[in-house]
Amino acid sequence: MRIEVVDSVSSELVDAVAALLPRLSSASPPSRRELEAIVDAPATSFVIARDGDSVLGTLTVAVFRIPTGVRAWIADVVVDESARGRGIGEALTLRAVEIARDAGARSVELTSRPTREAANRLYRRLGFEERETKVFRLTLEGVEDS
Repeated sequence: MRIEVVDSVSSELVDAVAALLPRLSSASPPSRRELEAIVDAPATSFVIARDGDSVLGTLTVAVFRIPTGVRAWIADVVVDESARGRGIGEALTLRAVEIARDAGARSVELTSRPTREAANRLYRRLGFEERETKVFRLTLEGVEDS
């Protein structure tokens, strides 16, 4: 298994993300153009776990500066069900933490649904601490991701 930061988007990657995303969300899979925007954005790294030609998992890490310092956010961690229990989620997360550290981030945050018990155990084992906070969301009607 190899962990890679994607530097170019192939049709195979678009197909792999389309196959993985339903395990995470009901959102429509990103188009090739949308994946290219993620890969090309200076603040984001799209990280994949690959075994041969197969993409077994992905995550995105965003590193950004705010008035209180450089921060990082891990999002959309997904591992193919057939590959779970092989350390892929851990390897992806550790690579994202390395990217954040190398960029000077003071902290790395992520969210995880309470029902994702195995993922939550992993994050705790890796040193992530559950915060006493509330997450608020405002859905903006009519706004499309581009």
